[in-house]
Amino acid sequence: MSRQSSALAAASIDNGRADPAQNDADASGGFTISDLARDFGVTLRTLRFYESRGLIAPARSGMTRIYSSRDRARLALILKGKQLGFTLVEIRAMLANEDKKGAEGGAASVGGLQLSREQVLEQLELLRTQRSEIDDAIAELEASAARFAKA
Repeated sequence: MSRQSSALAAASIDNGRADPAQNDADASGGFTISDLARDFGVTLRTLRFYESRGLIAPARSGMTRIYSSRDRARLALILKGKQLGFTLVEIRAMLANEDKKGAEGGAASVGGLQLSREQVLEQLELLRTQRSEIDDAIAELEASAARFAKA
């Protein structure tokens, strides 16, 4: 399991159960950029990028970013969306829907993301196509590697 997957598994979006680290940070006033980077296995640059794109919006104390529980939950959803192969534009739309909370009755929760049936089926098809292309590339490279071994 990758660091990102491990962090997602530990994220506090699992059926509303609180993460003890999150409770400690809430009591002390929030999370620092280093806290989130470490907890989710991402770089500081990644967090700053998501902030510049308006996906997360930490409060500021001078030059220090202070991330809330909401920012932490949104980051978990962003990373889950990336893991599922969605673009940041698509993830932004999902987060906007999440903010509306349940306005769309035909959505299902996938790793905390509210997705329509069409979104799920479209993403499945895209990922299957990518997997097929990757399998073809692997087969071609394995054949080349076998030719090198015989030479």
